[in-house]
Amino acid sequence: MSGFCADPEGSVGAFLCRAGQHLRAAAIPQPRMEARMLLSHAMGVTQEALLRDPRAPVPGAAAAHFAEMLRRRLDGAPMAYLTGSQGFWTLDLATSPDTLIPRADTEALIEAALELFPERAAVGRILDLGTGTGAILLAALAEFPAAFGVGVDLVPGAAALAARNARRNALGERCAFLAGSWAEALAGRFDLILSNPPYIESAAIAGLMPEVARHEPLSALDGGPDGLVAYRALAGCLLRLLAPEGRAVLELGQGQEPAVAALMRDAGLRVPGARQDLGGIARALIVAP
Repeated sequence: MSGFCADPEGSVGAFLCRAGQHLRAAAIPQPRMEARMLLSHAMGVTQEALLRDPRAPVPGAAAAHFAEMLRRRLDGAPMAYLTGSQGFWTLDLATSPDTLIPRADTEALIEAALELFPERAAVGRILDLGTGTGAILLAALAEFPAAFGVGVDLVPGAAALAARNARRNALGERCAFLAGSWAEALAGRFDLILSNPPYIESAAIAGLMPEVARHEPLSALDGGPDGLVAYRALAGCLLRLLAPEGRAVLELGQGQEPAVAALMRDAGLRVPGARQDLGGIARALIVAP
């Protein structure tokens, strides 16, 4: 590592300076912030504590951990996989390569659900299909205090991670997580059904940002040749799973609203509308029986 760093070799300040130079050279946005995130995680301290004394030494084990995380970040590994956590809504969630990293755009589903059910106690049963980290279900449970939730994911490791996240956020007694294909093993009716299914067209995956295409799970991205395979599966089960006054909220990819709405209507469902995300994209499709 080259370049001028004012702090002594082996100090917090010197590590941050050199790491920032490498991250900047790799065209990674916000290199100084990312360097702080990596070093604070490696040392097991907050960023505020890290910056309190830039001349403090970095212990050998932390230095080795930091060097390995920095190497992986420069190779494109997502920050959330390196630190093992990601914020979503009001939650702090553990992450793993078994699942997509929760994104702020997906919070549009929670916002839509809150608009649909202003009386929070009216929601008793929530289902999350393709639960991943459990982000959507757990955020909904945090907002609907009378509800019990079920999350389903095809990947057993994802279902297990979601269960750990429920315990991590003191919601473990209000939900259950299953490994399975969509709703094949489920019966009963739900007041609220949520889903962020894979919706990227197969041919478009290679053109995604490298840290997504190379590191996040293909099964959670690939929506088939037209991006709609998962929505067809959902259209086939929502009518039998929704309570009479229930609602489903489905995440959409950009430009998918007309096609997904048509699939739902063809299956005998109603589509009252969609909610936009912060970028103005129709992100959360609302479906009713």
